[in-house]
Amino acid sequence: MTSNLVAQEKALDLDALLKQLEQGQFQQNQQNVEREREFAQKRSEQDQMLRDASRQRDNELALSSQLETQYEENEFKIADLKSAVDTRLGSLKELFGALQQTAGDTKNKFFGSVVSAQIPGRAQFLDELAQSMGKSSKLASIEEIERVWFELQREMTESGKVTRFTTDVVEAGGAKVNKEVVRVGSFALIADGKYLDYEGATNSVFELVRQPADRFTNSAANLQNSSGDVIQFGLDPTGGTIMRLLVNAPNLEERIHQGDLVGYIIIAVGAIGIFVAVWRFIVLTSVSNKVRRQLKSDTFKDDNPLGRVMLVKDKYPHADTEALELHLTEAILGEVPKLGRFLTLVKMIAVVAPLGGLLGTVTGMIVTFQQITLFGTGDPKIMAGGISSALITTVLGLVVAIPTTLMFALLNTQSKNIIYILQEQAAGVIAERAERLEKA
Repeated sequence: MTSNLVAQEKALDLDALLKQLEQGQFQQNQQNVEREREFAQKRSEQDQMLRDASRQRDNELALSSQLETQYEENEFKIADLKSAVDTRLGSLKELFGALQQTAGDTKNKFFGSVVSAQIPGRAQFLDELAQSMGKSSKLASIEEIERVWFELQREMTESGKVTRFTTDVVEAGGAKVNKEVVRVGSFALIADGKYLDYEGATNSVFELVRQPADRFTNSAANLQNSSGDVIQFGLDPTGGTIMRLLVNAPNLEERIHQGDLVGYIIIAVGAIGIFVAVWRFIVLTSVSNKVRRQLKSDTFKDDNPLGRVMLVKDKYPHADTEALELHLTEAILGEVPKLGRFLTLVKMIAVVAPLGGLLGTVTGMIVTFQQITLFGTGDPKIMAGGISSALITTVLGLVVAIPTTLMFALLNTQSKNIIYILQEQAAGVIAERAERLEKA
């Protein structure tokens, strides 16, 4: 009985399991059917998308072919139009080419013209016109052509005027001050008696850091203060080139500094030589005047060489001729060193100064050739500047040697003239003593 019940329960469990399996198989089948339906639906959509893409591709290909055909037709039309324009332009094409070139050349002139300091904006207009005609082949309008002519005519007109206007001026110290500026044609700008310069790139007026010589600045001040009178004024007809070279040229102090150590030594030695020469000239002139006064007097004084020599005669009144001659010669020889004192130093400086200048020149040339070895000869300014600095010492040596040589000659002549007077008077005293002894 019990075994039958167990068998029945197992049969029931088996039936339930079979039902579950059948139910799961059914659900699986349903899912597969659903998936097949979704796949079929998506495949249909993809086929439709493929057909749409193919249709769009065909349309784009047709449009591309149409655009290529239209592009080729436009190329032919443009070529025909260009040919027609060239034919119609004729000589006007050369005119616009000349106009473009003139605008470009004039632009560069206006950028550096001092007239632009008073009338700005002219160079920008010409620059834009030249660029538009060059890049886009744009033809200039009648108004633009007339303005080019007007600006050229105005530049010529303004170059003959002296006008006053107010603008900002950058001073040498860097401060920007609004000042009244006098423009002398297209040549110069002045303010407060000083020369100005104009920078077209920044459209600014600035004061020259270094002004020219006083005679030019004085004429600038006179012109600015004048009320219509004719004033002598120094201007640069090159538009500032000569002025820049003039103010950039080294002055005397800078040229002396170019001589460096050798130049300083030459100047110091020359100063000593000239000081000694001037001092000895004053002394010898005073001695010469005293000797001349002594020649006119019968009373001998010991404040001059001639008086001291003549006092020897009174000191030895009974000496014979030979003894007196020796005493007088001794007295004259005692005066000679005093008269020729420091003349040898002046002569030595006159000889040594040019040699020192030559030494500085040779040293400077060595430095110049070393620079040429390092940097080559591509820039002649390097070589020219070095040679110029080297020759400064030669100039300084000659500047010292010439006056010291002349002063030595003058001092030596003064000294010898006094010695000649002493010898002459001594010879007269000896002759007088000899005559007196013969009579006795």
